[in-house]
Amino acid sequence: MIHMRDAMRAVLSHRSDDVVLATETSVGAWSDVSTDVTLDLAVPAMSKGSSIALGVALAQPDRRVILWDGDGSLLMNLGAIITVAGQAPANFYHIVLDNGVYAMTGGQPVPNAGNLDYQGMGKSAGYARTCEFDNLEDWTNEIGNVLDQGGPVLIVMKTVPEPTDWKVNPPPPERPLREAGRIAHQAMATGK
Repeated sequence: MIHMRDAMRAVLSHRSDDVVLATETSVGAWSDVSTDVTLDLAVPAMSKGSSIALGVALAQPDRRVILWDGDGSLLMNLGAIITVAGQAPANFYHIVLDNGVYAMTGGQPVPNAGNLDYQGMGKSAGYARTCEFDNLEDWTNEIGNVLDQGGPVLIVMKTVPEPTDWKVNPPPPERPLREAGRIAHQAMATGK
């Protein structure tokens, strides 16, 4: 299993002008490792990451759009992967952090944890490509190849559970949310 921040650091060396969205607990983790906050978007609405990232991917077809999504979040809006596959944005990279728990609410197990095949769900939904990683070395070696493939791509990342304790780790700063509004406004105004 991979630590979430280690998985994220591996992406940084391949990031150019990519828009990166993070959901729930991955917001704080991505904020810890990101080096270009101008293209970072926080998605505070649990289960809506894939829907929002799809909109960004369609509005910004010349940029890669990378989503850090939780397994619990995906399960709460599973139908969104059908919509993503139907729209088929070639620039969309959907990373599902599969830790088997609702980390945002303290670590309760997701339904049927350990028996779900997210990669199979992505294939069945119609994602152009799917892959799964459970160790950092493989992820680090393959991330460049994965990001060079046309999407939508569903990447399942087997991660160590990191339940949130809001007494110890307060919510992440709101800065990425302001950027989301700026980028959305720019996309609507310019059509890019």
